[in-house]
Amino acid sequence: MALLFEQLLNGLQFGAMLFMLASGLTLIFGIMGVINLTHGSFYMVGAYCGAFALAHTNSFAAGAVAGLAGAALYGLLVEFTVIRRLYKRDHLYQVLATFGLILFTNEAVSMIFGRQPPMVEIPAFLQGTVPLAPGFQYPLMRLAFIVVGALVALGLWFLINRTRVGMLVRAGADDREMVDALGIDIQKLYSVVFGLGALLCGLAGVMAAPLLAVEIGMGERVLITTFVVIVIGGVGSVRGALAGALLVGMVDSLGRAYFPQILGAMLSPEVADMLAAGLVSASVYVLMALVLIFRPKGLLG
Repeated sequence: MALLFEQLLNGLQFGAMLFMLASGLTLIFGIMGVINLTHGSFYMVGAYCGAFALAHTNSFAAGAVAGLAGAALYGLLVEFTVIRRLYKRDHLYQVLATFGLILFTNEAVSMIFGRQPPMVEIPAFLQGTVPLAPGFQYPLMRLAFIVVGALVALGLWFLINRTRVGMLVRAGADDREMVDALGIDIQKLYSVVFGLGALLCGLAGVMAAPLLAVEIGMGERVLITTFVVIVIGGVGSVRGALAGALLVGMVDSLGRAYFPQILGAMLSPEVADMLAAGLVSASVYVLMALVLIFRPKGLLG
């Protein structure tokens, strides 16, 4: 029971990270119609800027501000210099251009911060564990990650459903031409949405830095999973991004915990470990296929 409880919380933590990444990406794709492969690079930039500021100030707050600001500013720079010219282009141009930006960003980060991966320690106030049940302790850092993810979800819900900016975002997702015809500066709306998406990536990078390896190319590995989350939840839906992120997080976490045990009872340890690793990697894609069979537009598309 303790193992199940722990893996459920791990799934929530992984889902919270995926939601921060997927919510911004689904807004960008749903409203702007841009396939932005550079989205994972914003996550990397946020992690590196946060690690750099933390190393020089020994303050996690300074690292968080630097990570968010670095990712948001870089996102706005990319939107202004490259993405703005791709809005009315075919998706092939968008894929090629943003793939090139991935290569450029990786080289730029390695030149600025060096190729040696920075070590990010868990801040003192988030170290240790929290008793959640008799005999069960859970790391405080991972619990904080879940709380931040929940706050981000509530904040996005309020922004999209209770503010004028959110009204324009929803209108832009339904009919961009009509919003433009009504006198709304659609270009400014695009910039705000793109900057918000990059900011959320930076937040995910800052929170993940003490738990995962901060290294060149870290954004590409999580980008594919982020696209899977969007497809499962439904393109353009923030609620769908949340549902997809939680589903993928749970499937991945529970698969890593129980596939080795189930296969180990039937096969030799060597074969079981190898097969379990493959099944865990494929499980999220199997989940996506099952969802698309019954809901071709995603759960909340």
